[in-house]
Amino acid sequence: MGFLAIANGYIQRFCLSLAITEMVVPHDREDHDADDMVDLSSCPYQSVNSSITDAIIHTSTQFDWSERTQGVILSAVFWGYVLTQLPGGLLAERLGGKHVLGVGLLVSTLGTLLTPEVANLGPYWLVAVRFCIGLGQGVMYPSLNVMLAQWAPPQERGRLGAAIFAGAQIGNVVSMAVGGLLMRYTEGGWVNVFYVFGAIGLVWLALWEILCYSEPESHPFISDEEKQFLMTQSVGQLKRRKDLPPTPWRYIFTSVPLWGLIIAQIGHDWGLFTIITDLPKYMKSVMHFSIAQNGILSAAPYLAMWIFAVICGGLVDFLVSRKIPITTVRKIFISIAASGPAFGILAATYSGCDKVLVSMFFTIGMGLMGAFVPSLKVNALDLSPNYAGTLMALVGGIGAISGIITPYLVGLLTPNSTLLEWRLVFWIAVIVLVSTNVVYLLVGSAEVQEWNDPLALEDGRKPSIIPRKPSHQEKFSPNGLESGAVAT
Repeated sequence: MGFLAIANGYIQRFCLSLAITEMVVPHDREDHDADDMVDLSSCPYQSVNSSITDAIIHTSTQFDWSERTQGVILSAVFWGYVLTQLPGGLLAERLGGKHVLGVGLLVSTLGTLLTPEVANLGPYWLVAVRFCIGLGQGVMYPSLNVMLAQWAPPQERGRLGAAIFAGAQIGNVVSMAVGGLLMRYTEGGWVNVFYVFGAIGLVWLALWEILCYSEPESHPFISDEEKQFLMTQSVGQLKRRKDLPPTPWRYIFTSVPLWGLIIAQIGHDWGLFTIITDLPKYMKSVMHFSIAQNGILSAAPYLAMWIFAVICGGLVDFLVSRKIPITTVRKIFISIAASGPAFGILAATYSGCDKVLVSMFFTIGMGLMGAFVPSLKVNALDLSPNYAGTLMALVGGIGAISGIITPYLVGLLTPNSTLLEWRLVFWIAVIVLVSTNVVYLLVGSAEVQEWNDPLALEDGRKPSIIPRKPSHQEKFSPNGLESGAVAT
């Protein structure tokens, strides 16, 4: 259900990226001097007949929005997304993640369903709805991190984190591939994208309320054996919510490893959101793919990313079980997640108009970014299990500022949507990805920080991440651990 929560969130957040290519009337290139209008790198259409054959059935509504206006619309979701990260994490730590996440995705789902009607009112109304969708989705990662702290034992954190957070990649696959097919083959065209994906969100919400619980001790369906294991392994590391000390803001904001993680997240989000938000526009305006081709080929990188994320999840846990320092493991996989897409993006943009090579390099490069799921996405949980929601909110919230900047920047840098203009966009993404990764290699860490137990820190005692002893029923010895021991 956590996997499906992330998948639904990404579908609702990014389905507009593809739909907007069919909602907006294509613009002629801006007027320049004759010499400036010649783009020797431009890609030709294959044929007039193919473009006619690929014509889609769509509503009569067509919007005359400039590239800059489209950039504002696409970035609006991140304005709200940034604002609710920290409140969402704090609420989830105090109230539990179930209801915080449920309410957030309810807001996102309703906004998705309203999008077609609101778009007819004007671009600024659509900006407002996208802002509200972002407000709802801002609580998603912090809430799930709080729940992972309860449900994921340390020795299984890589696999479980990968299984849940890889929902983002499947969400992108469904958003692009299914969205393209809906617009190509259904009467009504792009409006069906929002109605179908909104309805799926309502089904998830109903199942979430019935099946899921914030912590193992309140769950009525799991076995006693599983409950005992979780109470000893994962919950045993945590303060109970009622006993959780006030958030140690001073220590958090002065934590060098945390700032290293935040900077790495900024770089990751810059590269990811540049591709998620604007790859469909690049495929249509530069490579001249049809809408059905666009959807499928824009989905391929995220399918590869999901497969690689699942593989990396098991590999991370294997390396940790072999006593390789967890910080070293995290740095290796975060570096793969930064250097892989940097190579793929550059190779794609210098492949000219070769559609096969462009698609292949985007797929390989973004596929390697899947290594971030069992590394970057669980690193906040490494640093502080007790305050995982707050840390994830800070990391995700500050990182998501990239999502505000990149769509608007693309709109400014690509007024004519030429290959040379897009090459500059991709070079900027590569520089950001590589430079932020270097910072993380220097200062990043995956060790539990002392301020995870602020009371012990202030008392001058050695901080402990095991604030209470397990009860008699909780004394369970999985995987050869001594009774009551906690794997770290």
